[in-house]
Order: sequence, then structure tokens, then C-alpha cells
Amino acid sequence: MCTCFVSVSSDKPNDKGDDQGRGRKPVQPPAYGHEEGHSRGRGHDHAHHAVDYDRCHDLETDAATVNQEGVPYFFKRDHLFKGFHGDAELANETFSELDDHHNLDHVDAALFMHHEDDPDLHNHFFFFLNEKVFSYYQNKVVEGYPKDISEVFPGIPDHLEAAVECPKIDCDEDSVIFFKGHDIYHYHMNTQTVDKKHFESMPNCTSAFHFMENYYCFHGHQFSKFNPKPERCTASDDDDHVEREKCSRVHLDALTSDDAGNVYAFRSDDNITVEAIDSAFKEIHSDLDAVFSYDNHLYMIKDDNVHVYKIGEPHIHLDGYPKTLKEELGVEGHVDTAMVCNDHPHIAHIIQGNKMFDVDMKATPREPTNERPLSLFKHVDTAMCGPKGVTVVVGNHFYHFDSVMIMVAARALPEQHRVSSGLFGCDH
Repeated sequence: MCTCFVSVSSDKPNDKGDDQGRGRKPVQPPAYGHEEGHSRGRGHDHAHHAVDYDRCHDLETDAATVNQEGVPYFFKRDHLFKGFHGDAELANETFSELDDHHNLDHVDAALFMHHEDDPDLHNHFFFFLNEKVFSYYQNKVVEGYPKDISEVFPGIPDHLEAAVECPKIDCDEDSVIFFKGHDIYHYHMNTQTVDKKHFESMPNCTSAFHFMENYYCFHGHQFSKFNPKPERCTASDDDDHVEREKCSRVHLDALTSDDAGNVYAFRSDDNITVEAIDSAFKEIHSDLDAVFSYDNHLYMIKDDNVHVYKIGEPHIHLDGYPKTLKEELGVEGHVDTAMVCNDHPHIAHIIQGNKMFDVDMKATPREPTNERPLSLFKHVDTAMCGPKGVTVVVGNHFYHFDSVMIMVAARALPEQHRVSSGLFGCDH
């Protein structure tokens, strides 16, 4: 999902500590480094570092994973961030035994395992520290852990920097990808064999993350997407070192989501994953006016032209494009935003100024119909339909409506939300 959950950044170089810990439960780590210790321990004698981490201010994750429900966990020292909102909490509040006997103040790597062929591994969290691995199940450490990494994962070295699960749908068989320096280890769960590759082109990953069908390598204040397959494990962008989106700069030019639920947001020359637009969409060289998703394609409107891309990795620009707005959609004049909603999946809602009209994408030729005024807005920067309704963005704020019909009929603005906190997960 191209979204700002990668607000993972670094305050210091990677400095993973020396203690050991083991967990067997869906460990959901916060996304940051290993300098501060436990700051608010309850019922523990260990000294916790009194640090208030801000997820939007230059933090580097020690480890990242998701739990069994898909909620992201980001670890920073002995703290844990759950999801994309809220403050950090002590990791031992979720994994109560994480430092009871080992004085664990950080983890080197973390992952949540899906491997139905082995119930001793399936639905377990694994935490790595130095030469040890901890297994957790239902937030309780598994008896017999911690163990040596080489005992549980033969052929995998100690002192890892990152780890991420790769299920068979992505890697042909259930696997775990381990990172140490420029070495990448693909561990095959069923055969317990390892493929090792050396990639100078890949940055040293301080943590790795699998989320919404994408794989991310975090390094410092930056991240790269990568292809997880052993034969193609390399950064997917020409520029490996992409600067993360800053929460203080949230004005959006265009916003949409595709059929798989991936969200695309664009601002000036960047998309929300902080790639330059022309690195992912090479034919687009500057600001977009609008974008919407229809039939597994992205329709990108710039000035009086429409570019169409087939969604994928990479996105494929269709032959014959760009076409003019008039030719493709029957529309003339500047388009502020456009969207397609699930309740009418073949209708593109086009907004120009304070009016909206519909274009039937199945019609030939296409033409705007059903024009109606938007009484609440003189201008809309961008808008998007999702499973819960319509998100309308104006400046640094957004408004939610349950449907297009309710948005058009409304006579009073709903509650106002900040884009930075409500959409990007920042705390301010």
C-alpha cells in the first residue's frame, strides 16, 4: 500500500543492543531505533529509558512486523508502536516476558510467522537479538526459548539486522528473508535450506516490512521497496534512497485507491511513497490534477490530457496515451478531482470547482451527465472513495461522508480532520 505508514525514520545510525529476548506471539513492533530503554515499566525491576518517541520525527526502526490481524508493529528500543496512530508503549506491556529474565531493551529483528505445515511455527512471533531467537504465541514466550538462531533457523547467521516473512504466494514457498549487511538470506521453511545472495545495490536494511502486498527495506530516514523472490531480490526503484514523506508537508494534489485497497497519494513531484512521480509513472513529469482507479487501471489527469496505466509492478503505460480529456472522458476544462466508488463501480465522479457530474466509463462515447452543485465546497483539492465512504481533502484538512449522495445533499460540513494525523498517522 502506497501510504505514509512508512513514517519510519531514523534519529541515529543503527545501534542494536546486546540483550536477548524471545517471543512466541504476534509481535507488533514500533518503527524505530535502539537507543532508549524501558521508560514506563510496570511491575519490572529493570530500568527503562524515559524517552517519549515521536513517530513523525526522525526515528529509525529497530524491527517491524504485523500481527495476526495485519496491524503493523514497529519497535524502537524497548518501545512499541502499534498501527499508524498513537503513542509508543513499552514492548513488555504486550509481551510481558520480553525482559523479565533477560533485561531485553531492544530487538534486532522481528517477524510474525504464517506456516501451516508446522504448528510450532505457525502464528508465532519471532524476535531476534544477537545470537538468540525468542518465540511467542498468544503473547506468551514459548517454553524452551530463547534458543540459538542456528538451532531454529539452520544456516542463518547471528547479529541480524532485519527479517521479514515471505509466504508462498510471493516466494513460491513459505520463506523468511534475513538481512545482514549486504547479504540476504532466503530461508525455505519446508526444506530448511538457505539461498544466500550478496547485493551491493541494496541498502543495509535496519528493518524490513511486508505490508499490503509490498515489501519495504527501511534504512535510516529512508526506505526502498524490493522484490522478495530470491532470483529478483533487488530494490524496485531506480533510486534506492528515497526520502520519507514529512508529516509537516501534507498538501495533496491527487488521491485514489485501487481494487486491491492500495492507496495512492500525490503531492507536487512526489507520490506518497516519496518516489518521484516519474520513477513510478515515467510519462508524468510534474504535478497531477486528478487520478482515479477503474477496472484495475489508474487514470491520471494532467492539464487537458489523460494518461492510463495498468496497475502492477511496474505500472504499465497503455499504448495510445495520453489522450485529451475531451477524447477520453468527454470533459472540457480543468478537473480538480475524480473518483470511482464501489456503489456505482462504472461511474467516474468528476469535480470542477463547486460542481460535480458523472461519466459512465462503460459508455461509448463517454460524456458528462447528471451535473449537480456541491453546496459545501467552493473548491476541492482531491477526493477518494473507499470502503467506508468518501474522503474529501481541502488544504490540510479532510472531511468524511458515507456516500457521494450524502456529500451532494449535505448542508453542513461534517467533522473536520487533519490530513497529517487522520491520513498519514502523524501525531500533530
